[in-house]
Amino acid sequence: MLNILGEVKARVQDKLGVVDFPMPQFILIGKQSVGKSRLIESLAGEQFNFCSGTLGSRRPTVLEFRNEPNHQKSRWFVRDRRTNQWGEHPVQKVMHLVGAAHEELGCDVTKDPVYVRIESPACPDMQIVDLPGFREFAQDRSKVELAGKIDDLVRHFMRDANNVMLCVEEAGDASTMSTLAKCRELDPRFERTVLIRNKLDKYYGDLTPENIGRWCDGHGDLPKDLVRFAVTLPHWQEGAPPPKPFVELRDEMSRLDAQTLQSKGMSSKYMSGIGFTRFTEYMEKRVEQMFADALGPVMANLKQLRNAEEKAVEELQAEHEETDPVCVLSTTRDCGASFGSALNHVMEGVIRLKDGRVTLEEELLAFHDHHKILGSSHFTLLPSQDFQDLDDYIDYLKNEIQVGASDVRINGGAQFRRMMMEVEIFLRFSEIADRMTKRDVIQARGVSMGSWRDVVVKLLSHDAHVPLQRQVLYVGERIKWFFCRQKEAVLDFMDGLEGNPSANMFSPLYTKHVKLIRQNETIRQLIFETYDAAVDRQLKQFTELFQNSLTSMFTNPWVFLKLATSDGADEEALEDAVLSFEEMKDRIPHEIDNRAGIEKVLADWLSNVPTEGNQIDVAVEKVQTLVLRTYSFIRSQVCDQVELFAESFFKLPMLRRLEEDMSLIQMTEDHKRHYEARRGRLGAEIETKKESLEDINGCIERLQSFAAKVAPGLCS
Repeated sequence: MLNILGEVKARVQDKLGVVDFPMPQFILIGKQSVGKSRLIESLAGEQFNFCSGTLGSRRPTVLEFRNEPNHQKSRWFVRDRRTNQWGEHPVQKVMHLVGAAHEELGCDVTKDPVYVRIESPACPDMQIVDLPGFREFAQDRSKVELAGKIDDLVRHFMRDANNVMLCVEEAGDASTMSTLAKCRELDPRFERTVLIRNKLDKYYGDLTPENIGRWCDGHGDLPKDLVRFAVTLPHWQEGAPPPKPFVELRDEMSRLDAQTLQSKGMSSKYMSGIGFTRFTEYMEKRVEQMFADALGPVMANLKQLRNAEEKAVEELQAEHEETDPVCVLSTTRDCGASFGSALNHVMEGVIRLKDGRVTLEEELLAFHDHHKILGSSHFTLLPSQDFQDLDDYIDYLKNEIQVGASDVRINGGAQFRRMMMEVEIFLRFSEIADRMTKRDVIQARGVSMGSWRDVVVKLLSHDAHVPLQRQVLYVGERIKWFFCRQKEAVLDFMDGLEGNPSANMFSPLYTKHVKLIRQNETIRQLIFETYDAAVDRQLKQFTELFQNSLTSMFTNPWVFLKLATSDGADEEALEDAVLSFEEMKDRIPHEIDNRAGIEKVLADWLSNVPTEGNQIDVAVEKVQTLVLRTYSFIRSQVCDQVELFAESFFKLPMLRRLEEDMSLIQMTEDHKRHYEARRGRLGAEIETKKESLEDINGCIERLQSFAAKVAPGLCS
């Protein structure tokens, strides 16, 4: 069983880099000098020392103990970290290799382990991960930092619920066991903690029939459910050779522990936790239980991993076929067409999309940062000089105007609606009061002493056209920015259809094509370049059409003003009323009469402007008022219609022509070379995935064969 699960670990968890595999294991933790190394030697049945320099161990050491009764002597193996192949070496060579693996880290630590296997008639069947010891004292700053890194490393392993912690402490006062306290933090019920109290013989003299029971319970400081052992491991005078063979010394110490505590009146219920022999018996049973319990979860994870690898192979093979030089251009255009079609759905609104969601503040901050980096100066970033900065403008939008959903992260069509509200507010800040002076009015009339009607037109064309035009450029740039940021939302929509009940409502090609777009950099680049070019084109057309409309308005504003009703109050009342069809028919002649009457109103405005030279100041004031009133009306009409312009000149052409643009994608020689390189990588990835799939299938077959013998229910 250990060999099978060890093979699964090597072939799947380590080779494929699967970090969340439910593989149970024991981890050995404790402070330095508490006897962790001697415990490992006792498990191996012989003395050895992994020389790790003056800084001690700095990485995990995975020790696999295999009991081989037929071996005359122990055999040692080290697994190559590059090839994952086991190699047999003399024990001195093994110690050198392990020590070098620690020394190469310097003052750093790593989670990557070094693997050692011992096959011996004197060791049990089990596996332990020996972790660096906790360090309580450090002489200099570098060693303090190293101690902190080791603490983080050990805690990382302790947090893994699959790891059973073998906590080594000295057999002294239970209240001072610092490593056990760390175990309590991560395992409050001690369900996966085993306490090993070492150096028991040092406390023989302190034990009496009266206190031995309380000592076993830690004088109330050890929980009743905590599995615990008290052991004396082989030791002898420092510098002298062992008085007996190591295995004999180990067994003798174990018998001495049991005899001594029994002689002091220890209850039989505690004797199962005394001595190294009882510890190894428990460990072998615990290993069997743990790995038997792990067979089911390991098998389930292997099958999930197999399904994922099979799916990955299918996707890579599909991409390899689709990127064949014969059909690669057609594949790219098809992917682009699906992308363009999916944009329509995103603009209609999709609830589950996560990518690209922003609040109004985040959107404006990103927009401003982008154009500050570009150094854009062809439009104004703030609607008025009265705003101190962008934060002031955002505060105005959120708290005074209270733009809807300003604090909600949205994308797609909902974000477009919110943006249109913001740009309309931006446009309404356009003013000409600080640009038009008395001298401007007099010069506009000129020496020909033209009519005041012509003066108004000249002033509007000169002073009003430019500021409103710059505001319109802001609108266009904001819409462009919006569409450019929707690319990831479109991919999110296409990607999220797989396995979704609503997938049947959309094209089945979406899920196929989005995988190609995400996996193939060249396809994604071509589609995004075409998309951005379409956005730039629509920005140009939107700007030109809007500017042409503004030019027409300011060239002959009197024609434009005829569209207005002269009776504002009646108009407002009609808009608020819910009219029947007959009432609407009756209203139309009345409205036409009112709008025709604007000529008389304009004539009255102009007739009130004096023409005498001695009243030029009065005339200038009235003309300025007339210009401002006319401009305010034009501005209001433009703001009311900005959404119509954006829908007609930008959004709808963008949505309807994007698929056509994608169908015209062309490939350069560079793109073809990228495709060839990608196909080469795909071939290698497919072979790697197939090898991984073989490893996974091999592990499943081994586990199924084993489970058929010990647990037939796991084979299904």
